[in-house]
Amino acid sequence: MVVEEKNFKKAVLWEAVDGKKIRCELCSWRCLIDDGKLGRCLVRKNIDGVLYSLTYDKICSANPDPIEKKPLFHFQPGSRSFSIATMGCNFRCEFCQNWQISQAAIDDGRIDGQAITPEQIVDAAVRDGCKSIAYTYTEPTIFMELCADCGRLAKQKGLANVFVSNGYQTREAIDFAGEWLDGINIDLKSFSEDYYKRLCKARLQPVLDTIRYIAKQTSIWMELTTLLVPGENDSDDELKKLTDFIVSEAGPDVPWHISRFYPQYKYTGSVPTPIETLERAEKIGRAAGLHYIYLGNVPGAKSESTFCYKCGKMLIERIGYRIVSNRIVNGRCPDCGTEIAGFEMSS
Repeated sequence: MVVEEKNFKKAVLWEAVDGKKIRCELCSWRCLIDDGKLGRCLVRKNIDGVLYSLTYDKICSANPDPIEKKPLFHFQPGSRSFSIATMGCNFRCEFCQNWQISQAAIDDGRIDGQAITPEQIVDAAVRDGCKSIAYTYTEPTIFMELCADCGRLAKQKGLANVFVSNGYQTREAIDFAGEWLDGINIDLKSFSEDYYKRLCKARLQPVLDTIRYIAKQTSIWMELTTLLVPGENDSDDELKKLTDFIVSEAGPDVPWHISRFYPQYKYTGSVPTPIETLERAEKIGRAAGLHYIYLGNVPGAKSESTFCYKCGKMLIERIGYRIVSNRIVNGRCPDCGTEIAGFEMSS
């Protein structure tokens, strides 16, 4: 692995066990790491009984994005979010859209990136007129040290912080981030243990536990995304179980983004998700009681926009990631007065 040890950052959330062995408490793998070895994410290393992050000063992506791109539709709509990432992931998704950076350490032992300080990142966000910093493109949990340092500085500058995550955090990690993390979009990739094991090399239950914990024990705003892969996670039965879980354990106000799949990385033997499949999933979600459902990767679809779930009037009109109009006033529908869930939703 190509990294320079002089720039390693001491990690958070770990404990020493059995001499120089280390238990990482950051994600639900809870890796037991021998001296000189790496965790499952391959970006955290035990060096002489101390756990270090290998990616703290290796930023591989830094761009201002529409917050809707995360996707977060009920969090500061129409704003820009300064988005950063480092290489690595604790999943092995065969269809990963950012595999060039998320899987590089896994595929060829490579950790690249530019040394950019938290101060420089926050300053860039302010300079670019962003209202938040997004830790995204790869799994932010595994570069928690950088997220925390940026997140605390961002709060001092009046900026919010959001994660785009696979939801594999431990409760300890969620609590650790709670003082500065304002929003999160979690990929609920499937409601099948087999799907997670076979296509993501992970497990379903920790993701469900994270969603339930954030919804019931924190004030972090949460939205969920499901990428529908034809023939894998798009059956009526699975979608009903998934949407019933969201309503009962996270609540009907949690926005659900149904994203269209396009073949990439190692999963290229499939067709893109038919539009009819996305619309069928939307109907199942509405029948379950979800108030806000959006279709993703379908530019121009009516379901990109936000509607009042009671009177049906359009409140936020979107075309792609661009907001055409936002009629929400003081967090409510101007036509019937219904409260619209979210974080700083008013125009």
